[in-house]
Amino acid sequence: MFTWEVPSGLDWESSDLQLPSGKLPQSLATTCPGPPESSRLTFFLENALARGARIWKVSVQNLTLKGTDISLSCYKKAVLWVAEISSRFQFYPETFALATSILNRLRALVKAQLKYLQCIAISCLVLAAKTKEDNEVIPSVKMLAVQSGCKRSPAEILRMERITLDKLHWDFYTATPMDFLNIFHAMVMSNGPHLLHGLPQRNPSRHVAFLTKQLQHCMACHQLVQFKGSTLVLVIITLELERLTPEWFPVITDLLKKAQVGIKMAFGHKP
Repeated sequence: MFTWEVPSGLDWESSDLQLPSGKLPQSLATTCPGPPESSRLTFFLENALARGARIWKVSVQNLTLKGTDISLSCYKKAVLWVAEISSRFQFYPETFALATSILNRLRALVKAQLKYLQCIAISCLVLAAKTKEDNEVIPSVKMLAVQSGCKRSPAEILRMERITLDKLHWDFYTATPMDFLNIFHAMVMSNGPHLLHGLPQRNPSRHVAFLTKQLQHCMACHQLVQFKGSTLVLVIITLELERLTPEWFPVITDLLKKAQVGIKMAFGHKP
């Protein structure tokens, strides 16, 4: 059973945030899409950039924890704890990503105190699960509280859930880093399906799962919260392609070009 305390000596840079066993990310690249899919992927990208930009204008205003007694290490532990619970209940990685996004948005709006951080974190996961998971997969709040080792009662969690909904105006229509990872990875596979040939355990679904682990580590790092999800994912994919193939530069150049078109479209400019 998970507890609030992270085991001593835990280093997020070296430890594994385990993906839920048998449950891969909801990838767009379970198959390698061909040219006909290009316009659809571009539409997904433009939509995600627009959603991310709308929320970013709010959350970027308060990246520090000033005015609270929540240290940066406590923030990191909270995110790692949410990742453990998400894995325990075999939630999709998209659920963890949305929970972290909700947590960061709320943190930018409210000067929460450390004594409420655990309750806030688990309520964010509950809201993310209700948004991303099938109803039959979502445990009751009581079961979630007990099996996660949360020291808050179900009533307190539900109360915090209502507060979060009120503060965010019931608006979870935002793009998370996982959304950008799925889109950018599908674009890479569309233009270069041969890039993974001959690599062990490197079909598109397994590969995006591998990148998801890296992304989850980054999302738990408070120094990286200041970067937009799209930027963070582009860096991860660039480094991965550079490691895998000498042909990485044309692929990533094309991806950056498409991302730039998406950015212009998101802000109402002509490509």
